[in-house]
Amino acid sequence: MAELKPGGRGARAGARQPGAGQPGAGQPGTGRPGARQAREDGTREAGAGQGGAGPGGAGPGGEPLARVTLQDVADRAGVSLSTASRVVNEGSRRVGPRLADRVTKAVAELGYMANLQARAVATGQSTMMGVIVHDIADPYFSSIAAGLMEISHAGGLLACVSSTAAGEAGELDYVSLMRAQRARAVVLVGSRSADAAATAALRAEIGAFTRDGGRAVCVGQDLLGIDTILPGNAGGAEALAGALVALGHREFAVLAGPDRLVTARDRVAGFAAGLAAWSVSLEPRRVIHGAFTRDGGYQAMSAILAAGGTPPDCVFAVNDVMAVGALARLRADGLAVPADIAVAGFDDITTLRDIYPPLTTVRLPLKQMGEMAASLVLQEADQPRVIPVPGEVILRDSTLPRPGRH
Repeated sequence: MAELKPGGRGARAGARQPGAGQPGAGQPGTGRPGARQAREDGTREAGAGQGGAGPGGAGPGGEPLARVTLQDVADRAGVSLSTASRVVNEGSRRVGPRLADRVTKAVAELGYMANLQARAVATGQSTMMGVIVHDIADPYFSSIAAGLMEISHAGGLLACVSSTAAGEAGELDYVSLMRAQRARAVVLVGSRSADAAATAALRAEIGAFTRDGGRAVCVGQDLLGIDTILPGNAGGAEALAGALVALGHREFAVLAGPDRLVTARDRVAGFAAGLAAWSVSLEPRRVIHGAFTRDGGYQAMSAILAAGGTPPDCVFAVNDVMAVGALARLRADGLAVPADIAVAGFDDITTLRDIYPPLTTVRLPLKQMGEMAASLVLQEADQPRVIPVPGEVILRDSTLPRPGRH
């Protein structure tokens, strides 16, 4: 966030400075001579939480336009500084409609803009809600972020979204930045990693943020000691495995995602447990790890095909974007889905509407999960809350059973 710096008061185009032996120039509606007398350095300071910046730019002679302060607004409206502050900052003490209208008109005429950093210093918090996701290009994260932004905006918060693939290290830096900016809240969307030390460091930074008055929410595993939206990763994958076996599939491979991510581990473990419940085994050599991306799915599917031997009946990709990559790889090899190999995913991202054949998956209510996370930010509680979100198996054409399999 760029720092707003005051311009020179004496540089205002057309401003009159009181000369020797002259009375100070009064302001419209103030009745107070010299109300805008310039300081020696040509600037006028605004109180903490009251300063603002005008539209910027330059005057007719190329000189920079001066910064518009809340005192300017008060002078133009003919009210006290405290009255102008209550109107602009929507304070608890109400201002009568006549005075409020005058202040609002002065704000519009002068182009006043509140200095949010100064206000955060004065009040201890801003209206900013920092949101960090692992990959904004992944519809899983963008759908959750959309729900977050919708509810946070209605609650008077400004969601600032950042994307990092650096895991807890990137998240720690972001939380630290939000703490320095006195953000109202941070929301971390994405899987925790298997790095216990990194998770502990992130948890400590979040603790410092919340002790300073901030709110923190996680969409992922319950490992940070904060309000958490907990997707049903293991349970959803287990239910999917049972449904695929019931369709007649018996030989499986798994595109397992990054081994360090807890989400990927949970989905693989849940899928294996679901197969075991039907006395179907999952061979370790057919669990292929790769990036949580379309290209990661393409490469992992390539490894399955390159292994030789009898191909699997069905391939489970631990997220939908990997499944999309797997479908592309199978098309490149001339293999039909599901006639030659069936494919299933997880998440039910919106882009699946354009995938052929329609992809079997586990549906998570992604936008609703974002809305739920924002609601936790806005509704404080004494103890951290954990809200489980179960997955729903959605069977589509990509896993239709082979003829003769029952």
